[in-house]
Amino acid sequence: MIDSFQHGGDIHAFAKKIGCNPSEVLDLSSNINFIKPEVTPDFTIDSYPNYDDLYHSLATHFKVKTTQMELFNGGSSAIFSLFRHLENSTCVIYAPAYLEYKKAATLFGKRLIMIDRLQDFHTNIPQNALVIFVNPSTPDGKLYNMEPLLKAWQAKNATIMIDESFLEFTDAPSLSHFINSYDKLYILKSLTKFHACAGVRAGIILSQEANITSLKAKEPLWKISAYDSAYIQAVLKDTAFAQHAKKENTKAKCFLKEILKDFELYESDANFFLVKLKGITAQEFQEKLLPHAIMIRECSNFDFLDDSHLRIAVKDIKDLHKFKIALESFF
Repeated sequence: MIDSFQHGGDIHAFAKKIGCNPSEVLDLSSNINFIKPEVTPDFTIDSYPNYDDLYHSLATHFKVKTTQMELFNGGSSAIFSLFRHLENSTCVIYAPAYLEYKKAATLFGKRLIMIDRLQDFHTNIPQNALVIFVNPSTPDGKLYNMEPLLKAWQAKNATIMIDESFLEFTDAPSLSHFINSYDKLYILKSLTKFHACAGVRAGIILSQEANITSLKAKEPLWKISAYDSAYIQAVLKDTAFAQHAKKENTKAKCFLKEILKDFELYESDANFFLVKLKGITAQEFQEKLLPHAIMIRECSNFDFLDDSHLRIAVKDIKDLHKFKIALESFF
C-alpha cells in the first residue's frame, strides 16, 4: 500500500525492486507529456538570475501582466507558499485531488473539509473558506464548466484556487481573465506536465496585482536557477510544440482507450485515464505487470477512491503496444 501523500513516477525505486535498469521501465504512472520540446537553450550563465525576460515570456504565454504573476520552484512550492500566506482558517478541497493540497492544509493547521466531487458535488461550503479545485481534475481527468462554480463560491466570499496544470492538454480557455473581476481568485499554472520538463521546476500563481505584491513580499529573491529560466524561455519560443503535442496525444489517447475498452473507465479530458478494476486490486494488477517492467499508478491514497482504482497515462503508441501485449498475456 502506498503512503498517504506518495506521488507516482518513482522509476528508480521501481527498477531497483524488479532488478532492471530505469531506462527499461515503461512508466504509465507518470502523467508527463510523452512529446518532448526540441529546444537548445543558451546556458551561458555568468551572473545571478535575472527574471525580467522570463516573466515577460510567461506573462505573454498566460496572457496576463507581469505584475499579476509570481514564480515558484515548482507547483508544490507554489501551493505551500500560498497556504502559508493565506489566513483562511477553513480549507475546502474538491477531491480526489492532487495530494499536496491536503498535505499543505494539514501542515498549516487549517480545518479541512473534503467534498467528494464524484458523488456529492453540490455540497454547500462555509463562508470565507479557501476553496481548492483542480481542472482538469486528477486522477480522473474530467474538465469542468467553472463559471457557475465561481459564482457560487463568490457568493460565499471564498478565496479560490484553481489548479490548471493539465489545462493545456485541452482546448478549454484558462480562467485567468477572471482575476481582474474577483480579488480572491488564484490560478496555479505549471509547465511540468504539458511541456514535459519535470526536472525544470516552475510553478506560477496568477492573481490580482495587489495579491501578488503581498505574496512576493514574503518570498526569497531567487527561487529558480538561471538554467531553469533559460530552458523555460526556450520552450515557450517553440510555438509549434503545443499543436504537435496535442495532435500526438489525441492519437495515442484513442489507442489507449481502445486497449482499455474492457475496463471501467472514467471519461477523461487530460492525458490519462482513471480505471476501476473488478475482481482484482490495483496492487495485484501491478504485480502482474512486473515481468514486463511496466509501472502504473495505484490510486488508493486519493480521497474517495480505493484499491480498485488505478491511473494509466497516455504514452507513445509504440510503448502502449508493449502495454497491450502485457495485458493480453494475463487477461
